[in-house]
Amino acid sequence: MALKKGVDVKPATGKLGILLPGMGAVATTFIAGVMAVRRGISKPIGSLTQMGTIRLGKRTDGKTPKINDYISLAQLDDIEFGGWDIFLDNAYEAATRAGVLDQRLLDQLKDELEQVKPMPAVFEQAWVKKLNGPNVKKGATKMDLAEQVMDDIKRFKAEKGCDRVVAVWCGSTEVYRKPTETHATLASFEAGLRASSDDIAPSQIYAYACLKLGIPYSNGAPNMALDPPAMVELARKNSVPICGKDFKTGQTLMKTILAPGFKARLLGLQGWYSTNILGNRDGEVLDDPDSFKSKEVTKLGVLDHILQPELYPDLYGHFDHVVRINYYPPRGDNKEGWDNIDIVGWLGYPMQIKVNFLCRDSILAAPIVLDLALFTDFAQRAGMHGVQEWLSFYWKMPMTPSPELYPEHDLFIQLMKLKNTLRYTKGDELITHLGAEYYD
Repeated sequence: MALKKGVDVKPATGKLGILLPGMGAVATTFIAGVMAVRRGISKPIGSLTQMGTIRLGKRTDGKTPKINDYISLAQLDDIEFGGWDIFLDNAYEAATRAGVLDQRLLDQLKDELEQVKPMPAVFEQAWVKKLNGPNVKKGATKMDLAEQVMDDIKRFKAEKGCDRVVAVWCGSTEVYRKPTETHATLASFEAGLRASSDDIAPSQIYAYACLKLGIPYSNGAPNMALDPPAMVELARKNSVPICGKDFKTGQTLMKTILAPGFKARLLGLQGWYSTNILGNRDGEVLDDPDSFKSKEVTKLGVLDHILQPELYPDLYGHFDHVVRINYYPPRGDNKEGWDNIDIVGWLGYPMQIKVNFLCRDSILAAPIVLDLALFTDFAQRAGMHGVQEWLSFYWKMPMTPSPELYPEHDLFIQLMKLKNTLRYTKGDELITHLGAEYYD
């Protein structure tokens, strides 16, 4: 949507409820992390909203406030947590089972974590073949299930005394499917819900329920939850911010850092081979080829969009890009990404770069969940609705306001767009790095 320069943003008063479909490793690492930061036990490293700054005016002006001092964001002490999961474990039990965080930290937070209990989830085995659990909703139709989710949200908001609610999908990757006529319009989608169409995934039911209630929604998996025209139509109709998809964490984060550097220096690319070993629940789900296909689509699109082979055919016209994910239980949440990059320099001479990223997937994802929750709440209070392209910074496959627009994947351009959007809402000058007044 078009945004006025200098926006009257409603203040972030009262409590903010953050609802999480999927309360596994990512969600519980996020919840426990916020609780630890609130108690002064740990620092919110990796969170732009908590630790990031924003420059205002000329470099010589020396104005660089923290982002959470510059704009009106919900405070961590004002957050309430809720969510859904197919397993009955409370947040303490689920975090212990996930094995991401040190047990001594979890034990310090035990009393508070145990209060966060999952509501019964919308689940269909056909969409996530490798998982099954007992805490699942039953309904006469998929519309009935959507209405149950809406009832859950209303009850959570009332019981926790929340003024506002946002939702961030932290659940598993569903199998890959293309949109059908069911997804073409809001009317056809609602007819599909009433008819329990096989084309409608559980993630789409959550998205529909939230958007129907005017709740901002972020899609943290490569699922086709928000992409279909029906969901964009509903978001616009109810003036709700939406964004996605698939948290940009490990290997893809590295690609969006490295590829812009190769392009900036006009170094050619012959091939980029990526493989991962991962042993958590996400790895188990992605062991199914249909679920992996969803992830592969978001991972493979990054390089083409950054390198623009149609503009640089001699450099990027014929490179091989391969992505593999291997389920290896002993590794748990500690994912290892191996990248072999074959680049080309002056006069066509070949060179190689090897990257071995031993990352912690949920540790990288948790601050993204926090930032998305706070920024989409800010967007709602600022009157920004529809696709929030300025939040592309957080996604493997960012959504765009229209199908004709290609997504921006360059991490540094994404960050500039995000910060300029914040400046714009405050009526401050955008930073373009042009003009003599910006030089020391």
